[in-house]
Amino acid sequence: MPDIKVIETRDGSSSLLIPEMNETYHSTHGAITESEYVFLKMGVDHFLENHPNQNEIRILEIGFGTGLNAWLTALAAEELKVKFKFTSIEKFPLDSNLIDQLNYKYKKDTAESRKIFENIHRADWGKECSIRDWFDLTKEQTDIADFNPANESFDLIYFDAFAPSKQPEMWSQNVLTKMYDLLKNRGVFVTYCAQGQFKRDLKAVGFETEELKGPPGKKEMTRGTKVEVI
Repeated sequence: MPDIKVIETRDGSSSLLIPEMNETYHSTHGAITESEYVFLKMGVDHFLENHPNQNEIRILEIGFGTGLNAWLTALAAEELKVKFKFTSIEKFPLDSNLIDQLNYKYKKDTAESRKIFENIHRADWGKECSIRDWFDLTKEQTDIADFNPANESFDLIYFDAFAPSKQPEMWSQNVLTKMYDLLKNRGVFVTYCAQGQFKRDLKAVGFETEELKGPPGKKEMTRGTKVEVI
């Protein structure tokens, strides 16, 4: 693993910086703010608005990273009273000493939220773990190329890889085709990225795409929907 430094973002929440890549794990304008907006508001809330009677949602996250998205989703599940089956892949899990330096659980400072954060990080890799009644988590230490669940396994994908300029292979048409195949019909793909070539590739593999207002510090983000022609 490269050298990684803990930083504080503009909303006061932690992120991580990889100096040799000049890349952060989250927006410097606010780690929690970005995750709540991109993945919860534009992902989960949007999906539930369009599937109001669905009482279980299967989510795939590309890039477990600090566990921030999983934790925020687990907290949302408790409030929404909707069952979430959350699968996250990560090739290079972070050391526990870095996780211990993050301040997320103190930004939503209740005994329950702290316990959920800790349970997410204590959960074994490679098996489904019940974090709370409303949230089951499966963490897979693997490369995306070696991750091969059945097609149409997921309702929603959080695509949270490093930026295309830093990790271009993750944004290829081959990977995006795999994401399309893993989604159920009317499933949703959501990401912070709004790069032009990426959006063209997303359309090329079959997604209906939307350019949405981005989180603070970012003009746009992207959402895709899988719509199969029957």
